[in-house]
Amino acid sequence: MNYSIIRKILGVVTQFIGAFLLLPAVCGLCYGEKQCIVYFVLAVVYFVIGRLIAMRKIKDQAFYAREGFVVVGLSWIVLSVLGAIPLVITKDIPNFTNALFETVSGFTTTGSSILENVEGLSHTGLFWRSFTHWVGGMGVIVFILAFLPMTSGYNMNLMRAESPGPTVGKLVPKVKETAKILYMIYFGITVSELILLVIARMPLFDALCIAFGSAGTGGFGVKNSSCADYSMLQQGIITVFILMFGVNFNAYFYILRRKAGEVLKMSEVKAYFGVVAFAVITITINIRGMFPSVFQAFHHAAFQVGSIITTTGFATQDFDQWPQYSRALLVGIMFIGACAGSTGGGMKVSRVLIMFKTVYREIRKYLHPRAVTNVTMDGKTLDRSTLHSVSVYLSTYMFIFVFSMMAITMVESLDLETVFTSVACTFNNIGPGLSKVGPTCNFNMMKPFTKYILMFDMLAGRLELYPMLMLFTPSVWKKGF
Repeated sequence: MNYSIIRKILGVVTQFIGAFLLLPAVCGLCYGEKQCIVYFVLAVVYFVIGRLIAMRKIKDQAFYAREGFVVVGLSWIVLSVLGAIPLVITKDIPNFTNALFETVSGFTTTGSSILENVEGLSHTGLFWRSFTHWVGGMGVIVFILAFLPMTSGYNMNLMRAESPGPTVGKLVPKVKETAKILYMIYFGITVSELILLVIARMPLFDALCIAFGSAGTGGFGVKNSSCADYSMLQQGIITVFILMFGVNFNAYFYILRRKAGEVLKMSEVKAYFGVVAFAVITITINIRGMFPSVFQAFHHAAFQVGSIITTTGFATQDFDQWPQYSRALLVGIMFIGACAGSTGGGMKVSRVLIMFKTVYREIRKYLHPRAVTNVTMDGKTLDRSTLHSVSVYLSTYMFIFVFSMMAITMVESLDLETVFTSVACTFNNIGPGLSKVGPTCNFNMMKPFTKYILMFDMLAGRLELYPMLMLFTPSVWKKGF
């Protein structure tokens, strides 16, 4: 284990979070809030500490997959802890466990909250809370690689550990350039949504926070009603953009390179929009009687389907009051999630596709034992290692899911629907669940032990399981292993 390179990267992460704190500090200054002083001071403290840690010279700059997974897991923990401190000091969220839950939920783009009165926070705190979504959406390590790359030839291990999906590739030969392209696309779509929301007469502060939440597919709002108080036009704009952020960013790269035809060959993107279309149409039919017109039913169905499948978590309606079919379907698409290579969570459409194709292949093998069958995606045959990694991922996913449910039931006296969906919505980085953690409720009533279990689930779900599991594997920490 190369501890020196891990220390250096953690120092760089600490410097970056110091820089990030300057934005809410400026926001607080604009509103004349005293909380901005805390953010300014902490920004300087974090930057100085990070600089002192990172400036120490290291002899061996090489790091491999093991170091990549470990440093990504540790970076997100450090990010969350340091991000919680200003909320505690300013007394926006005075309880540290609650503040940590909120920042973990923010950086992992989960959107689950312990706040009973969101509008009671300062503008500084609300801005920071939403900005954590934007930082976590694409990934802090990817951000660092874009502007301060580590050692050439090894940084792919960092990107692979943080990026969502069964496989991670480079858009261009250099990892630094890949990271820059990803963030240019990310920034460009975020600004586009912000401009359209302002044109649609949404207040600038609200538009900024909503754009951050949409981009990171996070779901923290600035109103107690989430997005219910905004106009249908504003809600429609949000619907379009959260669905866009759920698409594999490779598609946008192809469009920028004038290779739109390649997008049509991406089976994952086609499956993603196919699931969205099916869910929107059937839920619209199911909830038609609850609204004055078909258009309104379609509008709210599209918003909630987009919000849930992309794991954003915004709400325009209390969908916990919808008919059983609609509620069940929304829970189902919680697990599917968005595309690999997007900012969305869940198991990812690509994994679900591979799983179904693998099952179909096995059925064919039983029917035709001598037939040679392969699993393909986008016209390419998937190798055995990819199929194996998907199977192991899904098995590990189910193990953590069941373990989390059992751990929570040992300390909480909650109904099964609440426990199941609380794990489902945190593990899949969605936000609201059903019953006592529905869109009009929060997680404040849960005990500290439960909150830490759910925080682990948020981090594990965002980081594709293994970086967090690595931290609890003793042999990983042995030198020379």
